[in-house]
Amino acid sequence: MWRELRLAALAEAAYAFGSQLADWQGDGDREERWRGRLAIPGSRNILVTLDGQPVGMASGVPTEQDGIVELISMYVAPVGRGRGVGDHLVRAIEQWARQVGSEALRLAVVAGNRNAWALYQRHGFQDTGELGGLMPDGVRREHILTKSLVS
Repeated sequence: MWRELRLAALAEAAYAFGSQLADWQGDGDREERWRGRLAIPGSRNILVTLDGQPVGMASGVPTEQDGIVELISMYVAPVGRGRGVGDHLVRAIEQWARQVGSEALRLAVVAGNRNAWALYQRHGFQDTGELGGLMPDGVRREHILTKSLVS
């Protein structure tokens, strides 16, 4: 189900991801690669279904910085939008991050992805002013947002 939804995400919302659909098709579409992605040590992967259909996904992964985890691969399919799926995913990754003792949760979001920005800001993420990776178009860059998990 993860593979199915991730491929749909890369096809439907290519503007939002640093990965490209072509990278995960053909020779890139191997079971061991998908399993490796889901088996990142210390990670948490969440899949949301509605009526038995996968409609949302997100992962929390450790970073090289102690006490900081990253929210990646966040996606809500069109059929799941406006139904609280994104809120559920962010809360679930945040809860996991707190359980593993993280001090902060960070993520990268591309400028112009207004719905994602609104979701993350609603959950208390702040723009750090730091630029992330270059998007596949070679022009846009991701922006880094973070949320403190320390009371």
